[in-house]
Amino acid sequence: MAWTLVVPLKPLARAKSRLADAVGALPRSALALAFALDTVDAALACTAVDDVVVVTDDPLAGAELAALGARTVPEPPGGQGLNAALAHGAHTVRAHRPGAAVATLNADLPALRPVELGRVLDSAGEFPRAFLADAAGIGTTLLAATPGMALAPAFEGRSRARHRASGAREILLSGVDSVRRDVDTGADLRAALALGVGPRTAAVAGERPEAKVPPPVR
Repeated sequence: MAWTLVVPLKPLARAKSRLADAVGALPRSALALAFALDTVDAALACTAVDDVVVVTDDPLAGAELAALGARTVPEPPGGQGLNAALAHGAHTVRAHRPGAAVATLNADLPALRPVELGRVLDSAGEFPRAFLADAAGIGTTLLAATPGMALAPAFEGRSRARHRASGAREILLSGVDSVRRDVDTGADLRAALALGVGPRTAAVAGERPEAKVPPPVR
């Protein structure tokens, strides 16, 4: 099954606010863009992915992601939030290809491995709707809907429980850490760096990115 991924990205000036205290002098907006570029680049290299649609109103991010080969669509009017943006992206995809298999993917997976993403999507194809929990076991990094099924995203906060309650099947694979490792905090970023991040994230963080991220305050 070939998938279209819908990736949400808020304007870079507002992205990754929880990283502000953790990264010191590192530019938060540049990190957010690097995360998104490394995520989308890896997703496009996955053999299970047909194309990637990024939902964003940020012109810089939109241009750079389009240069990688992603399609971009603007967020729906009215500032209705993440779930509305994801539903809008899925609707846009299926307006042109009603039979598309659609999955959402977080934009902050800088350590993403194409092979691991492919394993997750192959598993998702076994169920009408399926999701992958984040590394913390609280949120969700991927939600998938096979052809004919509504995506029905319920992200933000404790989305793992909400997606499970909605009837989506949880994907319980081992060895897919890069697909689970989203980055919201300094600890998340250190964990992603330990996995091995993409070239753009590494470039923003420096030649030795692990040395550039301040350790947690104890």
